Amino acid sequence: MNTMSWRAVVLVAGVLALVGCASAPTTRAPETTGSIDAARFYSGTWREIGRRPISLTDGCVAGATAFQRIDETRLRVRDTCQRGTPTGREAAVGGPAVIMDPGRNTKFRVHYRLYGFIPVTRDYWVLEHDPDYTWFISTDPTFTDLWIYTRSPQPSAALVARLTERAAALGYDVSKLEFPAQPAA
Repeated sequence: MNTMSWRAVVLVAGVLALVGCASAPTTRAPETTGSIDAARFYSGTWREIGRRPISLTDGCVAGATAFQRIDETRLRVRDTCQRGTPTGREAAVGGPAVIMDPGRNTKFRVHYRLYGFIPVTRDYWVLEHDPDYTWFISTDPTFTDLWIYTRSPQPSAALVARLTERAAALGYDVSKLEFPAQPAA
């Protein structure tokens, strides 16, 4: 390679490194505590009560995540929402998942296929959950996204306020949260 080619390679590598640093997360989620009974937690449907908006959820309401346990560490995840109203057209994405911390069961990774072919991997950390498995607060490891889930599509306003306050106490900027409509119970 000539000197000009090496300079181009070094310049491109430098720009990519700077872009990587600029987009690197500056905050990390609090470490998960306790453990989860995988059979109770990773089964059935959870309702997305609060979330940080992302482009993928624009126009989505009545969000839900359904878990199906395959074995001790493998799951099947299906995320759904309705477009516009709780009775609108369903949008769904899902994929296989793996529990990343067997025994504690507080971290899992989902391998989605957006539009059926675009691979996207997301890690989720369950920061806190109700001992009776009626709610949980989850984030990604960078603490960029946050979700509040309940088993009920219509939790009380007091519970939503308490969970929002708890998310703030964990260090999350709750001013970024939205609370999309859910179907009637």
